[in-house]
Amino acid sequence: MSLRGRLSLIFALGTAALVVISGLLFLAQLQSSLNSALDDALRTRSDALAAQLHAGSLPAAASFDNGQTGQQNGQFGGADEFAQVLTRSGTILYPSGAEQPGPLLSGAQLAQAGHGRFTASTAVEGEPVRLMASETRWHTRTVIVVTGATTDVANAAQARARAIILIGGPLAVAAAGFAAWLLTGAALRPVDRMGRRLDEITEHDGDARLPMPRTKDEIASLAVTTNRLLDRLQQALTRQRGFVADAGHELRTPLTALKAELELAARPGRSHDALSAAVAAAAGDTDRLIRLAEDLLVLARADDGIAFLAPAQIDVSGQLQSAALSFAAQARARRITIDMRAEGGLTAVADPGRLRQALDNMIDNAIRHSPDGGVVTMTAEVQEVADHGRGHHPAGEVLVIEVRDDGPGFPDEFLPHVFERFRRADPARDRADGGTGLGLAIVASIADAHGGRAVAANHGGGGARVRIELPVIPD
Repeated sequence: MSLRGRLSLIFALGTAALVVISGLLFLAQLQSSLNSALDDALRTRSDALAAQLHAGSLPAAASFDNGQTGQQNGQFGGADEFAQVLTRSGTILYPSGAEQPGPLLSGAQLAQAGHGRFTASTAVEGEPVRLMASETRWHTRTVIVVTGATTDVANAAQARARAIILIGGPLAVAAAGFAAWLLTGAALRPVDRMGRRLDEITEHDGDARLPMPRTKDEIASLAVTTNRLLDRLQQALTRQRGFVADAGHELRTPLTALKAELELAARPGRSHDALSAAVAAAAGDTDRLIRLAEDLLVLARADDGIAFLAPAQIDVSGQLQSAALSFAAQARARRITIDMRAEGGLTAVADPGRLRQALDNMIDNAIRHSPDGGVVTMTAEVQEVADHGRGHHPAGEVLVIEVRDDGPGFPDEFLPHVFERFRRADPARDRADGGTGLGLAIVASIADAHGGRAVAANHGGGGARVRIELPVIPD
């Protein structure tokens, strides 16, 4: 069942319950009010008759009915109002009319009247009546004064009210359900329009958005939220397309070079040295392709939220020393000094392989941008910070690993884009040096996966600073 149908049904059922409860309460209140009015009249007549008995005389048989005689109804032939004076044993001492049935009270009711005034709704010869009885004195005798009246008028009023409820109640329920159907349809019409519009949006409609309702209600808020979601999806799609295009561009260069080298190697008459050089060049291009594929895989896993960490207790100083040794030959070729400054015994919980990958990328980036004879400085220490990343640890200790070089530093306009993929401060130089523009992006992804962050800046003495901040207590 549609939402519109469910809301209409719920509204109709609620209205039906309200009508039933209100109707029952109204009928009960009506009956109580009518009985109360009859009881007031019966009490007045009973007090008047008791006053006459206290005076020592009985009224004439036909004088107490105020001259009002009722039509014959059923088997009870008498006036609409009547009275009797009975002894305790039930003997009739006084009837208010010439045609009266036997005693109006049963034996149990006579005994009840001896304990105080009471009222009762009963039937006399098939006619519904309301009776009031009380005990009083006549001369030296104790007698029971009974006054009564037929309840035809009250019963007719209740029957009319019941008929109105039985007829009007279903009509009110149907009207409420129909009104709920119309109102719900009007309220959900903007949702229907938004649904149809969403069905029409395809991946090629990058700028398509939902129409904004003029009402400032929840529907309009839903449209705003949905448009924001479409904006984020469009941005993600744009990034994905750009990522694929950049990856294709990066893969095309080494693949083209590899193909050319293999074609040259396959030409007849090539010397052994030429073949060896071609194979060595092809191996270099293959290594570059492997590194690029691995980098793309890491970034893809990070984007999909796949856990790619295997945390363990590691020796941070040992990790820095090992990374520095692996780049010693590359640095020595350009007379670059790698200066490591880390306290001994510094430990942390991190993925050793991924942390080493981040360190290698940071050092490689620093060496490639350092001048010949420069210095690359590596430091590691625990610092107290107020906020070290995504808010997992608003305050506390973090492990800060920083790599600094003596190069020209990052261009000011490039600083906001340092950790973006395939972004280079000098695209031509980085590609010639074997860079793919993914090194620092991977550094940021690894730091983020550990619950930390990566930061890039220029230091006052010249050169770039890249550091990662990892929580001492991992997420």
